[in-house]
Amino acid sequence: MKNALILILSVTWMTGGCVQNEKPKQAAVAPVAGNRFDVLITNATIYDGSGTPPYPGEVAIDGDRIAFVGAKAPAAAGRTIDARGQAVAPGFINMLSHSRETILQDGRAMNVVMQGVTLEVNSETSNAPLTEKMRQRRMTLQGDTRTPVPWTTIGGYLDHVEKSGVSVNVASLVGAGIIREYVIGLDDVDPSPVELARMRDLARAAMEEGALGVATMLIYVPETFAEMPELIALAAEAGKCGGIFAAHMRDEGAGILQSVDEMVAIGRASGAPVHIHHLKQTGAANWGKLGAVIAQVEAARRAGVPITADMYLYIASGTGATAMLPVWVQEGGLEATIARLKDPAVRARAVADMQKPGNMRDPATAMFSSFRNPALRQYSGKRVSEVARLRGTSPAETVIDLIVEDGSRVNTIYFAMSEDNVRRQTALPWMTFGSDAGSHATEGAFLESEVHPRTYGNFARLLGKYVREDKALTLQEAVRKLTSSPASILGIKDRGTLRAGAFADVVIFDPATIEDVSTFEDSHHYARGVSNVWVNGVQVLAEGRHTGAKPGRAVRGRGWRHDGEGGCRASATDWPRAG
Repeated sequence: MKNALILILSVTWMTGGCVQNEKPKQAAVAPVAGNRFDVLITNATIYDGSGTPPYPGEVAIDGDRIAFVGAKAPAAAGRTIDARGQAVAPGFINMLSHSRETILQDGRAMNVVMQGVTLEVNSETSNAPLTEKMRQRRMTLQGDTRTPVPWTTIGGYLDHVEKSGVSVNVASLVGAGIIREYVIGLDDVDPSPVELARMRDLARAAMEEGALGVATMLIYVPETFAEMPELIALAAEAGKCGGIFAAHMRDEGAGILQSVDEMVAIGRASGAPVHIHHLKQTGAANWGKLGAVIAQVEAARRAGVPITADMYLYIASGTGATAMLPVWVQEGGLEATIARLKDPAVRARAVADMQKPGNMRDPATAMFSSFRNPALRQYSGKRVSEVARLRGTSPAETVIDLIVEDGSRVNTIYFAMSEDNVRRQTALPWMTFGSDAGSHATEGAFLESEVHPRTYGNFARLLGKYVREDKALTLQEAVRKLTSSPASILGIKDRGTLRAGAFADVVIFDPATIEDVSTFEDSHHYARGVSNVWVNGVQVLAEGRHTGAKPGRAVRGRGWRHDGEGGCRASATDWPRAG
């Protein structure tokens, strides 16, 4: 008999303080061997991912698939779980993850499992394709968590993750910056026609190996050197393969409106859907631009350009202290940057540039979060201005000195966003959510450095603070934005909804208690309120405790060529669009 799982969910439920009595929905029943399922979960409420109001009922899982969703399942079960007062939903999709190597360090993915995440989508950059030189460089630059890098392609990475054993599903976009580095390096040069053709070939190959799209970080080196023809060409390859073009935009501050225009133009010219990673307005002078940003996006959507976004739910961003350096000093990558900064003349020029009005972020609102060098970890959790006083150097000199001494970009948190804007964005219909962080655990090497609290709390914070406390959006709408909406944007079939035939990625949580606990000063704390999680029909979280199971799979895109099937098409318009 196949493994099977029933989730029986049967109660009245509360939404906005009113008791709901909508008639439970019915669904088709998939065949079940022996007319018996494995588990019954009773007395909960179904949020099926569609965004419609919740209802009491039952959900049955047979093997790795959901077999029934409705009022009453047609078979008994050997195990019953009482989920009285809790909600059952599809597993959540992390629209922007950086779990590329961390999930290989600890396949349990504790921080996201404890929030109900069942799919990590790695984006902005990727760890393939790699030349041998690039592969060696990435191993050298690893931080506290270290893992071998035996792959050189996206397909090889996805295979390796699956074979290694992970508790959640994993997907990946291919990084435009990695493709650029592979073909033309890290310098500020434009690709020749031959080089651009090679870059397109690499993008297409990655899509046929399972990538969900092409992603870039236009604010960072070397991606910032890419101009429109290059971006459109790579986006077009993603579109032909049923994928998206996703980007950390070129400017999230003074130039944010122009950056949104650039994304819309890429989508219009390439035919690919475009997606904005961690949409925000950086700096108080730019907080008032959110209305104009929304108007731009919605006008583009009305005009037929599929454009969506994701966000994290905190008023501070997290990136490197290198973001405060002039772009010219960063050409060639981190090693070249550090080598230049050791030259007194270059250092003096960089300091002078950084001290010009508007060129450096406010040192009082920037906080160092982690260092590779143990001798420098005394500065973790301290503002740049405070460390500058302690060291007796200017903020610009302090940043440069610590980057050189640490031999890294020095992870830094920047307090620069408006809480009102964060709240407003959560309700946008085309908004989804991503942690912009890796998979972590509150043990071992992960404790060597503080991390951004979004690492441990982004999804719980949505459901606790912005749904329950602030009432910025309804619970059913929040679940839709965590499940069916990202699945639709990414072109992922059979995930993101509770329906017969879908993969059994399921989460049970308590809407009354779910909350984030991690803080900027004390980050390594799991969220609360998620009790049970299943991935591909296997339980990975049981009553708040990880089971040790690792049933996660590689989730590949629509262009995946395998077993003589799949592959890309002649035009991006050949694919149906959603989102």
